[in-house]
Amino acid sequence: MINDVEELINKAVDNKQDIKKEKLDIPIGDDEQNFRISGIGQKAIKIEKYVKYDDIWQAVEEGREGLEKILFDIVNEFEPEAEEEDEGLEYVE
Repeated sequence: MINDVEELINKAVDNKQDIKKEKLDIPIGDDEQNFRISGIGQKAIKIEKYVKYDDIWQAVEEGREGLEKILFDIVNEFEPEAEEEDEGLEYVE
């Protein structure tokens, strides 16, 4: 049994090659999503998943809530920040 964060880190790092073979099934919205462990280090465990645009679009068309809908909303609602021209400088004639 792991009793503190140092033990957690040590066990993860010591066994990272085998732990990276594990898959994660995480319920998000209406679906269960599969992630893979792509990195284990001293500070964090990295998980990742590729989500195809076709899958995003299909989920939105079907009205499903989940990871695909979340990603669609992020892209759909994104507004790039306006570039600031010569911030802090004043033109004097």
